[in-house]
Amino acid sequence: MDLTHVTWRKATRSGDNGGNCIEVASVPETIAVRDSKDPEGPRLLLPRDEFRTFAAVVRNL
Repeated sequence: MDLTHVTWRKATRSGDNGGNCIEVASVPETIAVRDSKDPEGPRLLLPRDEFRTFAAVVRNL
């Protein structure tokens, strides 16, 4: 999947302090996830329902 022209977003709670942050991008039927410190690195593609489950688990940590 070509992710060249997608808009990546970082959580508003993430600062610029070099912490462990992810960025997400919405693409048709999928959410793309990448490490903000390595924007050219690997990307994880999750179906929207699986991303919602992932986000709920992370939120409850």
